[in-house]
Amino acid sequence: MMQLLEKTRRFLWLFVELGFLTILASILLYLILGDNSGVFITSVADNVKKFATDVPTPSLIGIGVIVAIIYLVMQRLR
Repeated sequence: MMQLLEKTRRFLWLFVELGFLTILASILLYLILGDNSGVFITSVADNVKKFATDVPTPSLIGIGVIVAIIYLVMQRLR
C-alpha cells in the first residue's frame, strides 16, 4: 500500500513540475517572440499577467514564503 502511495505521489509531483515548466517555457517564448508567438503562448502570457495584476502584493509574498518553506522542508527530509 505504501509503495502505491509513493508511486502516486511521485507521478502527481511529476505532473505538477511538467505543468510549471510548460508555463515557464511559454512565458520565455512570449518574451522572445512577442505578439507573434502564437495563440496558445499569448493566452498563457495574458493569463499570467492578469494573475499577477489581480493578486495583491502581500498575497504573492505569502505564496513565495510558503513555497520557500516547503522547499526547505523537502530538502531536509532527503
